[in-house]
Amino acid sequence: MPALPRPGGFLGARDVTAVEDMDRPDCDLDRLNRSYARFRLVNAVVSGWRDTYRTRIKPLLTTAAPTTVLDIGCGGGDVARSLALWAAADGYLLDVTGIDPDERAFHFANSAPKVEGVSYRKAFSSELVSERLHFDVVISNHVLHHLTTPELASFLSDSEQLCQRIALHNDLKRSRLAYSLFWAGAWPLGIGSYIHGDGLTSIRRSYTAAELRAAAPPAWTVEGSGLWHNLLIYSPVEAPHV
Repeated sequence: MPALPRPGGFLGARDVTAVEDMDRPDCDLDRLNRSYARFRLVNAVVSGWRDTYRTRIKPLLTTAAPTTVLDIGCGGGDVARSLALWAAADGYLLDVTGIDPDERAFHFANSAPKVEGVSYRKAFSSELVSERLHFDVVISNHVLHHLTTPELASFLSDSEQLCQRIALHNDLKRSRLAYSLFWAGAWPLGIGSYIHGDGLTSIRRSYTAAELRAAAPPAWTVEGSGLWHNLLIYSPVEAPHV
């Protein structure tokens, strides 16, 4: 288990030079797949998507026609599957498309047990913009902290063009408390996977709420999502016209 760093200047700024092992093209595929498989538990416990579905997505759903959702950078696809299952349990129609440019993520997601209304593509969001596709809701989970400044700008621009009703990008909130608790509590999930080490790296790379507000265009707002996450939100209806 990685040593807990001493306090001081640690986590005072984003560590944009840190690289997650899962992002390395030569990482161990078995460990990577075990990480994808365990993300369902991690996201269920800490990511807050159940509440985000209930408060942000469910009010947009109808029984007359499917509401469409795009999950950008879907990884193993667990969030997409969860949203579809929650909507079905509530009696609503939901079509979720998960995209990821990583062949390994696409293969894992596409080979998982099928959930009605969920499909996956190996693609960048820019490809869908070029195809002039649109979705009612655009989401991502734990993607923002991976992106460089130019990549973040392109990612948010793509989101604005793809979404018709709301975009919801959920990401970790950097804090010493979050780092310490994840270091102490998540190490069992790291056995045979990348979850523990990469989770700590993710927190080091992630934004505070103030940093995320400063990094995003004015049309976007930042709200807390539970104790450990920021939710970056865009609504075309509410966005100011320039």
